[in-house]
Amino acid sequence: MKHIEHQWDIAFRYIMFIVSAIVILTIAWYIRVIFAPLISAAVIAYLLSPIVEFLSHTTHLPRKASAMLVFFGGVAFIIIFLIFGIPILLTELREVAGNLNAALEQIQASLMTPTNIMGVQISFESLIPAIRKSFSDALVLPTPSEALLIIESTSRGFLWVLVTLVSTFYLMTDWSQLRAWLIRLAPETYQPDMHWLYGQIREVWMGYLRGQVLLMLIVGIVFTVVWSAIGLPGALALGLLTGLFSLVPEIGPLAATMIAAVVALLEGSNFLPITNFWFMLLVIAIYTALINIKNVWLRPFIMGRSVNMHEGVVFLAIIAAVVTSGVLGALLVVPLLASACVIGSYMRCKILGLSPFTNTPL
Repeated sequence: MKHIEHQWDIAFRYIMFIVSAIVILTIAWYIRVIFAPLISAAVIAYLLSPIVEFLSHTTHLPRKASAMLVFFGGVAFIIIFLIFGIPILLTELREVAGNLNAALEQIQASLMTPTNIMGVQISFESLIPAIRKSFSDALVLPTPSEALLIIESTSRGFLWVLVTLVSTFYLMTDWSQLRAWLIRLAPETYQPDMHWLYGQIREVWMGYLRGQVLLMLIVGIVFTVVWSAIGLPGALALGLLTGLFSLVPEIGPLAATMIAAVVALLEGSNFLPITNFWFMLLVIAIYTALINIKNVWLRPFIMGRSVNMHEGVVFLAIIAAVVTSGVLGALLVVPLLASACVIGSYMRCKILGLSPFTNTPL
C-alpha cells in the first residue's frame, strides 16, 4: 500500500513550533547546571584551536589527529604539574608563612610603643594579635558535618571537571562534523546564508582572540619593565606570567601579582633601600594602579577594536558581566555581544528586504 504524505497546514506548524520551543526551554531549564562546564569546554577548545591549526598545517596531519595530540599533551602537562609542582608550591607556601610570621613579629615589636596623635596616646599593640587570631579562626578544622559537605562539593567539582575535559575533547576533534550538522538543520535554500553567518561570527571570535593575544603581550611587557625598574627579582618571568594570566579577567593578574608580592616579601628589592615588607606593599600598590589602567582604558580599547565595537560599550558590557556572571561572563561577553550584533544585522536586513551581504535592496 502506497504511503500518502500529508503536509501540515500553517496553523498546525505554528502550534507544533510553539510546543517544541516550550519543551526545549523546559529541558534546558532543568539541565542548566551543565551549561557552565559546556561553555568552559567550548572556550578551552576555542583557545586551543589556533595551536591545532598550526600543528596540522606544519605537520600535514589530519586536524583530528592534531587535536588529539594537543589535547592529550595538555592533559599530560597538567598531570605532571600536579605531581611535581604541588609539592614545590606547598614548600614555598610554608616558607612564605614563616617569613610572614617573622614580618608580623617585627611589626608587633614596632607597635608596642604608643603613638601620639594630636596629644592623644593611641596603642596599636593589640592589632597584630587580632590579625593572628583571624587567621587561626579561618584555619579551624571543619566539623564532621562540614567535612562531609566539603567531600560532596569536591566530588561534584571533580565530575564537572571530567565533563569539561570530555566535552573539550569532542569539540576539538569533531567540530567540523558538528558545524556541518548544525548548518544542515536549516532549509537547503538558507544554508549558504548559514555558512556566511558562521564565517562572520568566526571572524569576530578570531579577532577577539587576536585582541587577547595583543593585550597579554602589552601587559606582559609593561609589568616586566615596571618590575625591572623597581628591582623585583625574576622580573622577566613574573612580568610574562602576569601577561599570560591576564587571559582570565581580574583573577589571573591578581594571582600573578600575589606571586610577585610573595617574591618581594621573601627576596626584597635588588637595589631599593626599603624593607621587604614595604617593598611588598609597593608591588601591590603598583599592581593596583596598572591593573585599573588596563581595565578602564586598555582592555576596552583593544577588545573594541578587535571586534569593531565602541570601547565604551565594551567597558560597560565587561562590568555588567563581572557583576552578574563572574569571571566566565567577563571572558565571553565581548565576543558574544559582537556575535549577537552580527546576527542582529543579518535579521535587520532580512526584515527590511535588504541583502545582508551587500546591504542593498533584494
